Amino acid sequence: MVRLALAGVVAAALLASQFGAAGKEDKKKAGGPMIGHMVYFKLKDATPEARAKLVAACDKYLANHDGVVLYSAGVLGESFKREVNDRDWDVALHLVFADKAAHDKYQDHPEHLKFIDENKATWGKVRVFDSEFADIKTKK
Repeated sequence: MVRLALAGVVAAALLASQFGAAGKEDKKKAGGPMIGHMVYFKLKDATPEARAKLVAACDKYLANHDGVVLYSAGVLGESFKREVNDRDWDVALHLVFADKAAHDKYQDHPEHLKFIDENKATWGKVRVFDSEFADIKTKK
């Protein structure tokens, strides 16, 4: 009897999670397309230590904002030296937001502004690429 009750609880939880996930998909689509926010930093001091420090600052201030679907920060891949690779940067920040409203909220968030204030003196050049995504597909 206990096993049957436990199985019922597990089944209910699974169904709730499936319906919850579907609700999130509908909400995400209702807010418009997802927004890709890719930022490439060229540092004045491009040492490995300076690069690592900026990645750590990204992790500290930019990774956990509402509406972020994907976050990643990292350094230029030294093994990627094909003719088509743009190598005029040191640290890359990749954020995908659920919608433009989440992107806009992030832009004015105190943590984002603090990140800029604490790190802008180290930047030689910053390039920002914003785009609209129809969807993000992942292999399962």
